[in-house]
Amino acid sequence: MKRIFILATAFCLTGLVSKAQTQKGYYLIGGNIASMGGNTNEKSFNLQVEPKAAWFIQDDLAVGGQISLGLDAGRGRGPAFNYFVGPMARYYFGDQQVNTPKQTRLFAEANAGIGGTNGGGRSTNGFEAGIGPGLAFFVNENIALELLAKGNITTGAGNNGVAFKPNLGLGFQIYLPTSKIKSLRDDVTRK
Repeated sequence: MKRIFILATAFCLTGLVSKAQTQKGYYLIGGNIASMGGNTNEKSFNLQVEPKAAWFIQDDLAVGGQISLGLDAGRGRGPAFNYFVGPMARYYFGDQQVNTPKQTRLFAEANAGIGGTNGGGRSTNGFEAGIGPGLAFFVNENIALELLAKGNITTGAGNNGVAFKPNLGLGFQIYLPTSKIKSLRDDVTRK
């Protein structure tokens, strides 16, 4: 009985603190571990890793940057390397705006920067932008598992001038307050 009470208390506390991580001054560090998508023009499939870092400039709004690196394969051609480097922004919808369980938060993410695909007999490099909704599930006070569905558009020079690439990412984020980052930095510099 004591175990059930402790687990129930921990579950309730996790739900109560999930709003705190998206306050001004917190940092967001993590990314998509597995990001799958494709290119609708060429019937291709890609697998990417996408590290991200951002800072909450106000409650529920984080800005930062991301890098995406991956492989792209399609019918009748060899594999290609794809990449993206650029800024990103993320907005978390409040509890009053969307009716979700306490430990989950809906968000929207957008990015724009330099991206492209090279190899497999083709090359497209240029401006890339993406936007889409996501869901963060807070497993504890500082860690959330995420699912992100995003549509990306790449325009530029090469064999394929414009490409729409839908993307589904699964990843995690770590939410740390500024004081924790400073403490970690001080610990590293002392050693």
